[in-house]
Amino acid sequence: MDASAYIKELKQKVVRLNQEIACAQDALRHKSSYPTVTVETLGVQGSFLVNVFSDKSCPGLLVSVLEAFDELGLSVLQATASCADSFRLEAVGGENVADNVDEHVVKQAVLQAVRNCSESGSEQDEE
Repeated sequence: MDASAYIKELKQKVVRLNQEIACAQDALRHKSSYPTVTVETLGVQGSFLVNVFSDKSCPGLLVSVLEAFDELGLSVLQATASCADSFRLEAVGGENVADNVDEHVVKQAVLQAVRNCSESGSEQDEE
């Protein structure tokens, strides 16, 4: 049983890494500031793997994405973020509330958070 669970976990990691590679390659090809967001449902009900990549980072982007998680009733169980020149976030979120939250809802909320941050950053640049 332990070996079977371990193999399943490794398969999930392979899928996730392949998605990250595809996401990074896609971002390099397009070279735009448009963010790439992927959301995957994990084996545990109400758990999601969220990857966000943008070749531009703006102040408060990480906070904005984490607030979107909070508004959906998701708690961050594990996260890795890089906010230097580009923005990259990989987060595992778990559902606190029994709402109907699916991959699409999470993706739209994260995209909106990124757009809101980008728009407020553009307005500050113009001032």
